Amino acid sequence: MTEFEYPPIAGYFAGVDEVGRGPLVGDVVTAAVILDPSKPITGLNDSKKLSEKKRLALAEEIKANALAWAIGRATPAEIDQLNILQATMVAMQRAVQGLSVQPGYVLVDGNRTPDFGLPAEAVVKGDGRVAEISAASIIAKVQRDHEMAELDKLHPEYGFAKHKGYPTALHMEKLAELGPLAEHRRSFKPVQRALGQGS
Repeated sequence: MTEFEYPPIAGYFAGVDEVGRGPLVGDVVTAAVILDPSKPITGLNDSKKLSEKKRLALAEEIKANALAWAIGRATPAEIDQLNILQATMVAMQRAVQGLSVQPGYVLVDGNRTPDFGLPAEAVVKGDGRVAEISAASIIAKVQRDHEMAELDKLHPEYGFAKHKGYPTALHMEKLAELGPLAEHRRSFKPVQRALGQGS
């Protein structure tokens, strides 16, 4: 993969990534991270390529050593109202607005970026190429997995701790059997089918 070349800027780079566009339940969670150049963190990578143990350890290290980090989110109701893509963009804006340090430039994983009111660039496969985006992907993934574990405690019969809300066979089976929760995204086809609204 090609090495990412940082543009010359004044100020700090913030990396932004999202977790949870595909699941049928819960918030879409984003994170924004500004790393401290004087405190490099080794082992950063796309959160999906790291073990859970490694992710948890790195998340603590990022939170302890980053210049700033923040979580953004959009709720199932907002996802249903806006659509998942637009809700993700709003959640990314919220994460950047939540930073205690103003970045000079925002790097977003993927192929599009919302309007942050700051210079920004989308980086395809950025979570494996840009340290700031890798850090954001880890923070967002650990946060959302924790929220799914909490939801699992409230509704253990759905198996959220296992599938994290993604449309696995188990999740689909439980959705059909038990019906959707308030946390389910009503605009998603499998949830509509469970409500008897979809084809």
